[in-house]
Amino acid sequence: MQLVDLSKPGEKKKLLAAAALGLGAIIVLWWALFGFGGNTRPTRTTASATPTPRNTQTTSRPQQTPAPEVQSLATIAPVEYVQSSYSAPEPKRNIFSYYQPPEPTAKTVVTPTPTPEPSPPVLLASVSPSNVYARTADFKLEVAGDKFTPAMHIFVDGREMPTIYKGPQQLSTTISASLIAAPGSRSVMVRTPDGSLWSAALPIQVAAPPVPNYNYVGIISPQDRVAEAAWVQDKNNKNILTVYRGDVVGGRFRVTSISQKELVLTDTSLKIKHTIAMSESDKNAGPLSRPTPRVDSEDDEP
Repeated sequence: MQLVDLSKPGEKKKLLAAAALGLGAIIVLWWALFGFGGNTRPTRTTASATPTPRNTQTTSRPQQTPAPEVQSLATIAPVEYVQSSYSAPEPKRNIFSYYQPPEPTAKTVVTPTPTPEPSPPVLLASVSPSNVYARTADFKLEVAGDKFTPAMHIFVDGREMPTIYKGPQQLSTTISASLIAAPGSRSVMVRTPDGSLWSAALPIQVAAPPVPNYNYVGIISPQDRVAEAAWVQDKNNKNILTVYRGDVVGGRFRVTSISQKELVLTDTSLKIKHTIAMSESDKNAGPLSRPTPRVDSEDDEP
């Protein structure tokens, strides 16, 4: 089978054009692979990891192309990485600004609500007497109130007293002298021994008794260690008085005993004895060495 008919005028031109194109392609391929300058092969341009500084100076030397061995070594050369340092500027400080700790929160003290005490089931209205003097003798105490029972007793400073039941509104007891030996206040209440019934407390005021305002300065005519008369000095006006046994001085104190060591005066109202010791400077002095008391009827004129 004939591929090309050369008898036709157009086929001959097509065949020449195809031959020319094939020859041109072969020339271009040869130039790309081998070139036309002899054995010199085209070189590949490789990018170096380390940038080569550009020479800014103009030299007359011709630029030399490095050998292939040198180019291959440049591709495996170590990369030197220099990290750039960055330092931030130090922030400005305010020397007048400083840390202040927060104020401590005050703890709220919760005060528990006090539980009200129950009202006493027994009423104690009054005590009689409510004022006494210390160092007095035993006395009878009467208490008045309401809802008293025979099982209830009178308590003084927590001490149970023998109680006499006189009715639902009155009780009585005897207070011994030992309970009022010293001044102060005594608490009185009424309750049962088991505490099932009780009353509020009322006070008894124990006051200090009055004392004689005298000094014992000497004795007169001592006989058998007992003197019949003594000299006393009033502390207020410094007057010296002659007193005998049985005399009442100051309108209240009776002379009951005179000795070389002490003078005993008894309160005529409270029956309390007061002992006055002789002054230390006058114990060894005789009656002649003491001043003679002035007598109002004595004539001062010679």
